[in-house]
Amino acid sequence: MTSILVVCTGNICRSPIAEGLLRDALTARFGAEAPTVSSAGTWGVEGSGATAEAVTAASERGTDITAHRAHRLATGSTADIDLVIAMAGEHRVALTDEHGAGDRAFTLKELVRLLESLPPVSPGAGPDSLADRVSQAAGARRAGFTGNPLDEDVADPLGLPLQSYRAIAWELDEWIARLVDGLFGAADVPAASEG
Repeated sequence: MTSILVVCTGNICRSPIAEGLLRDALTARFGAEAPTVSSAGTWGVEGSGATAEAVTAASERGTDITAHRAHRLATGSTADIDLVIAMAGEHRVALTDEHGAGDRAFTLKELVRLLESLPPVSPGAGPDSLADRVSQAAGARRAGFTGNPLDEDVADPLGLPLQSYRAIAWELDEWIARLVDGLFGAADVPAASEG
């Protein structure tokens, strides 16, 4: 089964929201065949719950992260992961330099832009197309596609009011919808029936 890891700093704000939203989007698309999604922090306190604001902001977008418990990224823990999504450039650097994720590590925004620069996937592609799309995105990056390096990070809302968490959750929801389409093709939309 394919797997995706989402990484931020403490694994209590951004990555739990992104993990929940991505898991829900993939489950809606693929059911039991959906890739597994998990999250971790480059500097997390093992076992901490998501912040109350993150739980609320995710809940308002239809995602339940109340059971989330933080994990600290361990050395070598990305070896069996097919795709590693970083919330910020600093996390991507740590993933490639310290955790061996290499060409499988991208910031969320970087990956979406790379995927959108490639020919689209045929509608209805399955979870097994993930490795090919990640490889194609890595190839586009090596070939010089830079996307928008001034807008790679998802801001860290830690310590900010609930409204900031809501903005981050909205932003993550939008980028994740684009990510899923970029990885697996646009979802089949049933034709509207004529009345």
